[in-house]
Amino acid sequence: MSDTQNGQNRGASRRAFLRGAAATGVGLAASKAAAEGSDPLITEKQEWAIYTGAGVDETPYGLPIKYEGDVIRRNVPWLTADPISSINFTPIHALDGTITPQGCAFERHHSGAIELKKEDYRLMINGLVDQPLVFTYEDLERFPRVNRTFFLECAANTGMEWAGAQLNGAQFTHGMIHNMEYTGVTLRTLLEEAGLGAAGDLSDKWVYVEGADASSNGRSIPMEKALDDCMIAFKANGEALRMEHGYPVRLVVPGWEGNMWVKWLRRIEVTAQAIESREETSKYTDTLADGTSRKWTWVMDAKSVVTSPSPQSPIKHGKGPLVITGLAWSGRGAITGVDVSIDGGKTWQKARLANEGQSMALTRFYLDTTWNGEEMLLQSRAHDETGYVQPTKAQLREVRGENSVYHNNCIQTWHVKANGEAENVEVSS
Repeated sequence: MSDTQNGQNRGASRRAFLRGAAATGVGLAASKAAAEGSDPLITEKQEWAIYTGAGVDETPYGLPIKYEGDVIRRNVPWLTADPISSINFTPIHALDGTITPQGCAFERHHSGAIELKKEDYRLMINGLVDQPLVFTYEDLERFPRVNRTFFLECAANTGMEWAGAQLNGAQFTHGMIHNMEYTGVTLRTLLEEAGLGAAGDLSDKWVYVEGADASSNGRSIPMEKALDDCMIAFKANGEALRMEHGYPVRLVVPGWEGNMWVKWLRRIEVTAQAIESREETSKYTDTLADGTSRKWTWVMDAKSVVTSPSPQSPIKHGKGPLVITGLAWSGRGAITGVDVSIDGGKTWQKARLANEGQSMALTRFYLDTTWNGEEMLLQSRAHDETGYVQPTKAQLREVRGENSVYHNNCIQTWHVKANGEAENVEVSS
């Protein structure tokens, strides 16, 4: 698109906004108040313009301003017996763009977050390798580095919604997710450093990855995936990993369930078969209607959610121009489109993607519209580059029944009321 066309589109968008604002009195009231000098925030000198502010050393590590103090991770105490083995949720309803600040990115622990110094860190590679190796943190820093952005989603994200609408807020229904830029080395690099000749035919080989925390959380990963795009990460969003995200080193397994992204990574063993550890047998399997469970369902399928308006982000400005926004993602590739419905899926409108979809990363979408105070059944539906279309809950239940917990990627519905408030509901279809 040419600069001229961009300018025309911006102008048209601005004119449409002014028409909508004027029609509801918003634009006229604002201009009238300014003309008459009736707004003291405009006409009177305020405290922040009279006194000097904080010095450059006031907060050596920058923190959010107190007025944004509500934008925090939250947990649901009754979900788990103890916060040591529990989860909290990213405030996705209050964020925009796609990158999640580390300070509000959700946590999942099996035995609590541990403090492990860089100097005490060791990573072993053993098993079917030519030369077992042990790396220090400084060793890892010497290998060729990569920077890649991926989403991490817990397999249990939206799990409470299988049987019906449960948790009232996008933070709680979809907040077991974050999206960061990771810096580190590829897993392939380290495996090749140890040598894979001893493993023979790699097509049927696995790697078993294990964390250093008390839970010894471990998962088996097919060698094909390990050599494809997995990373050993020691930075996120440009800075060191936070303790709760695996400082000093974690595994990154793009597009696959978060439990496989082992934190405080201490050991990588090349094996001839899957280990079938506790975390891949007792949990993280998908129970079907007949009581059987399917395993090895690692990939997070295409999914989306409207983050605003939503229960924690109601419409407060009244009638007129409205921006509907949300997030979409797919573990199978890039998001290619998102549809938005305001009538519970009867009709759909194509949303605008903020940027071209990036493989296995969050994509922000917007629908710029006008709201006249009507009730809405607000939904979003994601499409990815494989042609997959996000299903309804009814479509998922046809295949898996209502006994599942993990891998619920169904279409979410918010009932937006005439007063702008919203609640979690289920639409039967």
